Amino acid sequence: MITKKVTSVIYPRLRVFSEENFRGLRRTLRGNLGIADIDSVLTGIESLRFFSTNPNATLVLFDRSAFRDNFVILRGNRSIRELDDFLRRGDVESLISSNQRLTPAQVRTIQRTGSLPSGYRLI
Repeated sequence: MITKKVTSVIYPRLRVFSEENFRGLRRTLRGNLGIADIDSVLTGIESLRFFSTNPNATLVLFDRSAFRDNFVILRGNRSIRELDDFLRRGDVESLISSNQRLTPAQVRTIQRTGSLPSGYRLI
């Protein structure tokens, strides 16, 4: 008797690297999640790749930890070779990876409360 193994792919896929240009240690995170302090993952995230089959998938980058202060919303697949100074006012300190479209109003609510939507993992 042959049993078939069923696998499911969870998007989005966020691959983070400890060095610029997708080098160094790497870690792959899947699903809707928020990283409140990127320095706590791989002793700091310097570059990343964000992939989803959904063109409305959202990557939100914040210039302070715990999803505070200024942010930038990116849609669709992204490869960012260097996170340092990616934002106008400083380095990326926290981020949200989502397979759904997050509106600016939803991001401001997260920013104000510091809480992710239901179903999101906090890293």
